[in-house]
Amino acid sequence: MEEKAGVGGLEDRGAPAGAAALAKGLALLDLIAESAKPLRFADLQKQSGVPKPTLARMLKTLMVYRLVRQDEASGAYLLGHRFLELSHRVWDKFDLVSAAIPELERLSVELGETVALCRLDGQRVVYLEERSSDGLGVLIDVGRRVPIHCTAAGKALLAFQEPSFARALTGQIVYDRFTPQTITDPHALEADLLLTRARGYAVSYEEHLAGVNSVAAPIAGRDGVPLGVLVVLGPASRLDNSAIHPVGRELMAAARRITGSVGAVAISSGPRPRVRASGLSDVHCALPWGAQLGEAPVWVESEKRLYWVDILHPAIHRFDPLTGKNESCNVSKLVSAVLPTRETGLLAVSQDGVERFDFDRGLFTAFAEPEPGLPENRLNDAKVDPGGRLWVGSMRLDVSRPSGSLYRLTGAGEAVRADSGFTVANGLAWSPDGGTFYFVDTVPGRIYAYDFDAREGTISNRRVFVTVPEAEGRPDGLAVDADGGVWCAIWDGWRVNRYLPNGRLDRAIDLPIPRPTSVAFGGADLATLFITSARTRLPASTLAEAPLSGGIFACEPGERGLPTNLFAG
Repeated sequence: MEEKAGVGGLEDRGAPAGAAALAKGLALLDLIAESAKPLRFADLQKQSGVPKPTLARMLKTLMVYRLVRQDEASGAYLLGHRFLELSHRVWDKFDLVSAAIPELERLSVELGETVALCRLDGQRVVYLEERSSDGLGVLIDVGRRVPIHCTAAGKALLAFQEPSFARALTGQIVYDRFTPQTITDPHALEADLLLTRARGYAVSYEEHLAGVNSVAAPIAGRDGVPLGVLVVLGPASRLDNSAIHPVGRELMAAARRITGSVGAVAISSGPRPRVRASGLSDVHCALPWGAQLGEAPVWVESEKRLYWVDILHPAIHRFDPLTGKNESCNVSKLVSAVLPTRETGLLAVSQDGVERFDFDRGLFTAFAEPEPGLPENRLNDAKVDPGGRLWVGSMRLDVSRPSGSLYRLTGAGEAVRADSGFTVANGLAWSPDGGTFYFVDTVPGRIYAYDFDAREGTISNRRVFVTVPEAEGRPDGLAVDADGGVWCAIWDGWRVNRYLPNGRLDRAIDLPIPRPTSVAFGGADLATLFITSARTRLPASTLAEAPLSGGIFACEPGERGLPTNLFAG
């Protein structure tokens, strides 16, 4: 008897009469392609609801046409290599302008600004198409060529090129000055391009035209190299710092729609629906700041201040929770962590390595570079162990492969690689007795535990302490309390989890924001848990639900923290 179209997870989606079988075969391909993990036969049968004999025939047919293949080791079904062959044919005939016009028209109406499509033309950028919703926008002439070093479109095209080509291109730039804000220093441009890669879009604040700001996102083609960019240009009075980042997120989404490309691997595809884990909590917003990527909180007891950074709007901050005053030191390069030392001053983890930092003067001084010769990587989170050594992890900028490592630095600046093979090296912390070291790799969702030799400063016996299910979010920054509880911010999870030393989930603290990034104990008697957060890449609908995203939150959970370790150098 013929089975009905639309059984289980396979829907015919209104296919014409006589095409139901084809429609269900395509739906089966979607099921295989969109699964977060490879599916075996039993998984496919359960999710599709298709009878076993029919499912077997469908899979066999798809394998004959090389649309599906079966992994010999696991038995799981994966998309076949035929899709790669077909995708190459698509790219060979891809009409970028025609594909982009619907997005240009939609964006110009929704944003109320001029939207354009650009591509690289030698050492300059050429406008291919533009749309403006009214006569009050920035005027763009199709065919006009503009500089690459001081326009958002140019920086977006440059930042995502293959590294050797990008280096050759930047080496040929003539740094003409158009406004007082124009970038004319190669090192400053390099810092801006690194920030662009980390953020996913480029910005220009009156760098090319006085009174005009712009933001641009790459349209990824085959192998991730930009086919072109989408750029929005507007008066600086309208497209200001508060508006430009939400527009950047819109452009990234539009660029993906144009090609169907997902772009670089992200920490997660988006925030999960808000689900309360433990009812109401006493969390409050101690600092409604709106950071793009607030991170790395650290309590400095001698100052009674919480230091923290904004990675994507580069700044190092110093927050006084008693007065509510937040002092900011804006910097010109990506900084991912800041740490106190036993002497005066701070250590900052930046795109140039580990540097000494004078907050009051905003001055960096070189100290150590754990990863020389790896321009596609950057350093990320860092902490100091009980013996005064600095530990810092690294990650690839586009999060596309596990090329990150974990390093130990001595007071003399000597760096030793302690472990490697991480995708996003993140939170670090030690148990109260100093015998266990905890470390996060965010993308696979794992918190690792190591045996820690406090005298030698070495780690061994790596094991998985906790795996956070992807459906619940991704683990980020860590802190350990005086009772040995491990606190972890759950990115896209709307909460902070506390785990017992045996790895069991003790409880969760609900938050009014989806992307907590890290945690630190501070305040009187180290009884306050401070929580940093991010608003980067959040859709407008989520920001409407969580307008305090990017702020610093605080609560008194009942446990007390451990004193902040100070770097011995």
